[in-house]
Amino acid sequence: MSKKVTEIVEELVTPILADMNLELVDIEYVKEGKNWFLRVFIDSEDGVDIEQCGIVSEKLSEKLDEIDPIPHNYFLEVSSPGAERPLKNAKDFTRAIGKNVYIKTYEPIEGEKEFEGELTDFDGTTVSITVKDRARKKTVVIPYEKVASARLAVIFF
Repeated sequence: MSKKVTEIVEELVTPILADMNLELVDIEYVKEGKNWFLRVFIDSEDGVDIEQCGIVSEKLSEKLDEIDPIPHNYFLEVSSPGAERPLKNAKDFTRAIGKNVYIKTYEPIEGEKEFEGELTDFDGTTVSITVKDRARKKTVVIPYEKVASARLAVIFF
């Protein structure tokens, strides 16, 4: 198979989501124990509910049955990305300004590779995050290309 399962699923689910004014956040195709899982995470500006997830699951399942890109049994799960939604692209970072985030970098920035705090700015090339450094706050500027992964963060006080 020349295309990866996630690429095929993205091609199939994108028009379904567009029709419903929803967006694709992420796709995972993973083996856990003896079982394979195809997970599709969707969202919108107003969030998603279980009914929308069910509709997308039904429509995507029909498309997958038509072309049968996965030769073995698997579980299809369609859901919201949850409170700690991953930040995958520039649009996600822009939307997260003013929110708490957790960022891992490929290499140390100011001696650290992990940052948690408020995303204060994103200009397309750098990410600014205000973090607590002992009793004070400081802003760390991270080159966007150095971000290995990022997600919204729920911080408990």
